[in-house]
Amino acid sequence: MGEIEIEQMQEKIDAGILLAQQRLKEKCKKEDGELVIMRDGKVTHVKADEIE
Repeated sequence: MGEIEIEQMQEKIDAGILLAQQRLKEKCKKEDGELVIMRDGKVTHVKADEIE
């Protein structure tokens, strides 16, 4: 694989990760749920609607 193909694949992976994050936030908002995230080095529970 050349550098161009690797860059294109990385862009697709990044886009897929962003899409998965967005879908997870939307699902949690619909269910009035919480997400578990890392904030300032600590595990934190946050309401989905509090995350941008």
